[in-house]
Amino acid sequence: MAHPEFDALHAAMRAQVDQQFLPGVSTALLRGREVVDRFCHGFADKEAGIALREDHIHRIFSSTKLVTSCAVMQLVEDGRVSLDDPIEAYIPELGGLQVLRPSATRIDDTEPARSSITVRHLMTHTSGLSYGIFDPGTVQFAAYNARGVGSPLKSLAEMTTVLAGLPLSFHPGTQWEYSVATDVLGRVVEVVSGASFGEVLKRRIFEPLGMVDTDFWVPEAKQERLCTLYVGVNLMNPTEPGLLRADDKPYPGAFTKKLPKESGGGGLVSTLGDNVRLVQSLIPGGPTLLKPETIAQMWQNQLPAGLCVQFPNLPRFENRVFALGSSLTIGPVPGNPAEVPGEVSWGGLAGTIWWINPRLGIAAVLMTQRWFGFGNPYAFEFKQQAYRALGF
Repeated sequence: MAHPEFDALHAAMRAQVDQQFLPGVSTALLRGREVVDRFCHGFADKEAGIALREDHIHRIFSSTKLVTSCAVMQLVEDGRVSLDDPIEAYIPELGGLQVLRPSATRIDDTEPARSSITVRHLMTHTSGLSYGIFDPGTVQFAAYNARGVGSPLKSLAEMTTVLAGLPLSFHPGTQWEYSVATDVLGRVVEVVSGASFGEVLKRRIFEPLGMVDTDFWVPEAKQERLCTLYVGVNLMNPTEPGLLRADDKPYPGAFTKKLPKESGGGGLVSTLGDNVRLVQSLIPGGPTLLKPETIAQMWQNQLPAGLCVQFPNLPRFENRVFALGSSLTIGPVPGNPAEVPGEVSWGGLAGTIWWINPRLGIAAVLMTQRWFGFGNPYAFEFKQQAYRALGF
């Protein structure tokens, strides 16, 4: 599409590629459910000179969490899951857990949890679970990695069994910590549905929405469309230009074969078009994946007063709270447009981004493949330019 109001956005994204911050980037902007702009520039494989197309397949990592959250809310609509059910109603071994004492230096320095983890805690990252990624040097980081919590060779059932033998980082509902909670939700979906997580997603989300290229792996016939993954030359300084191939991340051969874990927190691959279909299905004006009242509930803050999004060694995101499966912006955020309050959003470790602003009736999807890219300067530039192009 060629419309002057989008020229500045296109130029800004083209510059991100040409200045070696992104290998390639494809974007879509929506007013209501209508896609009003699509843009694609750069490479799916720089070294091979393969130009990026909209049908190229990306590792979407934590953008998977939106899909999982929708699957859980479908079960809530069915009356088969309640947000305030204790987790042991579905996964008995996760009842009666221990919690690390605040000053613990050993994994066995614990006290009994004051309450059960609930489905709502899992949806909002207030369960007390950890990730074993973002907090190196901590007791939990060492334990999660030693026990292989994140291993792709463990099924969701095996992963929850491992978690049952580890303490929580805090009492459920008292803090916010990004974690494997959404993977546990995938196991809840399996238990309630009596089928594998991937089978449920295919039957209830991917097939109804026509998401033909979204799965937990890329079959051989499609592997020529899998984008190469890149990493910045200086992981600690995303303003330094330059990209290196990252064929070994998250491990060599990732996503090219079917493995036991179908990660609800970060396991999917997908395309720009498939992600647009998912976002459209959560916007009024046509058939929606969930009931309108369910979607409205998903976009409401679920955190107790005083809690917000916060990652280790980073400042608190004071005006970014959490809804059911995504962050919710409730006030001004540095680097974001003034009109951002009301927006729900999240992204993935390789730089994919989605956001919906129900208050303004706009949405966007960005696909790229830069390892640890989410939150880099291009994300802020994209949002500023996208809001401006959409008239805000």
